[in-house]
Amino acid sequence: MTQELLTVNPYSRPGIALNEVTGIVVHYVGNPGTTAEQNRNYFESLAESGATYASSHFVIGLEGEVIQCIPLDEIAYASNQRNSDTISIECCHPDADGQFNEATYKSLIRLLRVLCQEYRLDADDIIRHYDVTGKECPLYYVEHEDAWEQLKSDVFNTSYSIE
Repeated sequence: MTQELLTVNPYSRPGIALNEVTGIVVHYVGNPGTTAEQNRNYFESLAESGATYASSHFVIGLEGEVIQCIPLDEIAYASNQRNSDTISIECCHPDADGQFNEATYKSLIRLLRVLCQEYRLDADDIIRHYDVTGKECPLYYVEHEDAWEQLKSDVFNTSYSIE
């Protein structure tokens, strides 16, 4: 994991304290085939463009790389009314169906394991953007409920290898 924190600004890193973590929200990026670095840089560019409010604590790339964009004690602009009590993870995906490739998936499971242990969260505390707002994000895991349940199971299944 690398830490490339966004500049404090009103559009992607407001610098507002995250007082309590009661969940983790999984997202997928809206642009298939892009890298973690490109998505992180998009969030950074919002400081200048002011085009929208958007960010995430982490972005996981197609090769499994993880970039931290927001400190874990600050809110990210990712999950609407749940910004104040959740950590957000954006995941890159290779194509329009939104399914994460193996490298992205394993890094997501690894990161979720660490965060769930750190914040004493269970499977019910891992949610999709869809569960907050109804937005079809992450698309594949909204359209394939069984795959979403398997993902959450893999986080807590110690026999599932993330190597």
